[in-house]
Amino acid sequence: MSKPTITQVIKSVLAAAIGVQSDDNRQQDFTQGSLVTYVIAGLIFTVLFVSGLVFLVSTILGK
Repeated sequence: MSKPTITQVIKSVLAAAIGVQSDDNRQQDFTQGSLVTYVIAGLIFTVLFVSGLVFLVSTILGK
């Protein structure tokens, strides 16, 4: 079993974030991946997502 690549981690985090993560992929993440890697990737995604929403709303409202 090899460690997942950064691309696989990103795909997994994005799929989990929108709720389309398959059970097979989830099991693979838990058996092959490191918890720390997925937590860090999830935190980065969350910060980027919230920042994007703040930027979008502030742009639309013109503030």
